[in-house]
Amino acid sequence: MKRARLPMLAVLPVTVISLVVAAPFVIGDHPLQWSSGSLVPHLVLDGSEPTHPVGSKSSAGATASSENTEVAKVDTEWKEGMPQWGVQLYWEDNPKHSLEYVEKQARLHANYLVGLHANSVSVSFPFFTGNKSSTKISGGAKTPTPERLARVLAIFHEAGLRTTVRPLMDETSLDIADGNWRGNIAPSSRDAWFASYQKFLTPYLKAADGEQAATFVIGTELNSMEGDDRWNALVDDAEKVFSGEVAYDANWDNYVSGPISMPVSHLGIDAYFPVKVGDDASVKTLVDGWDKWLDKKATGSLPKITIAEAGIGAMNGAYHSPGNFYTKRAVNLQVQANWYTAVCRVVQERKMSGVYWWSIYFDDDPNDKPDDKVASRLDFAGRPLSEKAIKSCFTSDYAGPGTDTAS
Repeated sequence: MKRARLPMLAVLPVTVISLVVAAPFVIGDHPLQWSSGSLVPHLVLDGSEPTHPVGSKSSAGATASSENTEVAKVDTEWKEGMPQWGVQLYWEDNPKHSLEYVEKQARLHANYLVGLHANSVSVSFPFFTGNKSSTKISGGAKTPTPERLARVLAIFHEAGLRTTVRPLMDETSLDIADGNWRGNIAPSSRDAWFASYQKFLTPYLKAADGEQAATFVIGTELNSMEGDDRWNALVDDAEKVFSGEVAYDANWDNYVSGPISMPVSHLGIDAYFPVKVGDDASVKTLVDGWDKWLDKKATGSLPKITIAEAGIGAMNGAYHSPGNFYTKRAVNLQVQANWYTAVCRVVQERKMSGVYWWSIYFDDDPNDKPDDKVASRLDFAGRPLSEKAIKSCFTSDYAGPGTDTAS
């Protein structure tokens, strides 16, 4: 049966948010950011995240650190209407890694997620394009094959985890130093772009369907492509191959500033709402800051919305720019833990579908403490205070939005 599609319409108009150039220099989150080892800055104007592991805890040649072959089981398997309590697992594959290595890493992550009391996981992985006007979409050396993806999904299902598959456009070829990112691509031929994208997606849709993934995210943060009529045919074809939920994940700025017109079953938000408060702000103050942003679009319950990405650096000043993946200020563990607690409270009070924390890299051991000399401040795995906040969220008495989401 054809699934009903969700019309993504703005409820309230909002004022266009302009960037002030001088202020970021004062508060320390200027949009020009440098990543470790990079000779050029990355322009961060949108709150989006990079698609490569900036300062990830492991190197490209990492080996699986766990010999465990057993997979733990979730407390309670997800059912429709329950909250999705999950993590974004970002996987840049290495063809030199054996399938045995991939399976060991999948078990390692499954066991860690079960230990957090998660019931869901989203597997994000890169695909590639050319420059801003390119019409070609393809996999690359870092793109897992559909067959390897299927094996990872199978292991997560063995643990009882709800699974989402989420291809994410890599930005390394988009001249990001000039402000280009996945949200402002301008293909010279949209017909050719959509045809190429469909050809790339189809094998992954088949793999996701074969392993009974619950959701396939058809696109993420593609601001400039939203609302194009060609999505109708692409989603129609996807639904012929994939029997689960077809979703789209919008960037936070586009979500609050206008309608997200996409012919999909569900909408996620990559939610990096800046809250201009001090490091000692209370959880309630952070909740109020989120509500001000969400109220720009709609007040009250948001049962059809999932927080597809949420995260923040464990450092001073992070509330001003939670999507800052580059700057490394003094470590402040309480800032990160309070943010997680606040976001979880927002999800519950607004009766949302759930939250996925960004992120854990596939080659990392999530049980290791981050090395703050090299690791991204956004790492939460291995930080006991943040993990405690996540566990408290995932074991809360929030029953979820329910199956009646008419409101």
